[in-house]
Amino acid sequence: MLGAVNDAATSPIEFRCNLCGTANRAALAALDRELPTCTSCRSNVRWRAIGRLVTREVLGLDAVLTELSSNKRIRGVGLSDARAYAKPLARKFAYRNTYLHRWPRLDITAPSFDRYGDVDFIIASDVFEHVPPPVSRAFENAYRLLRPGGVLLFTVPFSLDADTLEHFPELHEWTLTGRDGARVLVNRSVDGRVSRHEGLVFHGGGGTTLEMRVFSQAGLLRELEQAGFSRVRVCGEPYLPFGIHWPNPWSLPIAAHR
Repeated sequence: MLGAVNDAATSPIEFRCNLCGTANRAALAALDRELPTCTSCRSNVRWRAIGRLVTREVLGLDAVLTELSSNKRIRGVGLSDARAYAKPLARKFAYRNTYLHRWPRLDITAPSFDRYGDVDFIIASDVFEHVPPPVSRAFENAYRLLRPGGVLLFTVPFSLDADTLEHFPELHEWTLTGRDGARVLVNRSVDGRVSRHEGLVFHGGGGTTLEMRVFSQAGLLRELEQAGFSRVRVCGEPYLPFGIHWPNPWSLPIAAHR
């Protein structure tokens, strides 16, 4: 039996990238959340899953993005999305990829009021773990930005623990400094106490990629419920025609409907 399982994991499967349309061939075990497995656009499982969730949750179908008919009545916003899916989404929908520190800018902790109720879908893929506390305001603002019936398509690394682990729960006035070749976070709390934090985790890049927390699935579902989302689904189903496979039950995509 063990040999049969190993054979299934190493036997190549054929899939089509739903972002660029390229035909690919890879072992099931090679379909990784983060490692590129499309030979053309270099997409990974997470990116292809986001693309699939847009078509499934917004249009109700599975489709290759490059083959969709254009529909500019559907409005979407991305938060620092990967080019592999941001570019085809912009061609097919009234979609704009946004950034925290450059144009087009959107700070999910403080968006403009005139954007409220404006979009059909928001993509936040591996972003909210970097949002300074309280992270609840990011979930609340995502809810406000969506039209009734709109959907937040969401990923973060998460555990199956009971609670989210906040690294800096008293973060208030803070800076990042260098110390002996390492980065140190210096924080002054609301009541004036100064603390220093070492052993920081960055997900590439500079200060905006600092890991502020490790979410738990239970904690995520509570945040989404408290923000007002009425229908939330953890999307752990595989879809091998698009090379989407989740060997583990954590860090899965989530679709949350307003």
